[in-house]
Amino acid sequence: MPEKRKGGNVVNAVWDIASPIAESLGLILWDVKFQKEGTNWFLRIIIDKVGGVAIDDCVAMNDALDAPLDEEDPIEQSYNLQISSPGIERELVRDFHFQKYLGEKVIVKFRSAVEGVKLHKCVLKDYEDGMVTLLFSDGQERVFDKKDTSSIKLDDFDGVYDI
Repeated sequence: MPEKRKGGNVVNAVWDIASPIAESLGLILWDVKFQKEGTNWFLRIIIDKVGGVAIDDCVAMNDALDAPLDEEDPIEQSYNLQISSPGIERELVRDFHFQKYLGEKVIVKFRSAVEGVKLHKCVLKDYEDGMVTLLFSDGQERVFDKKDTSSIKLDDFDGVYDI
């Protein structure tokens, strides 16, 4: 069952429609976002695949999802449908994201400064019940509630830049 996020019922309803479709196409449903930007609403379906997502995967997901979304009609207002990959700097949001990337380098943006800084490069050591254990560059492990972060993204840049 997907976790509650902004867009709540819409996100859950779309997740239930999109998940089996993604699976049938050999894809992983990474996330569903329903967001208002200006006067427009966007339904963003984020897919993943071993070896990476190609444009053909996005087209296939879009084509397969179009009719079921129209049939089930879980969204009252008009919206723009966007299908994409999580990208190189993928945001970790759902429980399975954290479990998949335990031991990996992440970039964490905190809501409030930690040691005077909001942005930290860490290693994701553990995740359980919304609590994130991070290994900081000073060698200390610290536990935070996921709610205390603005974002946690995979750090796939291998030293290309420093924060």
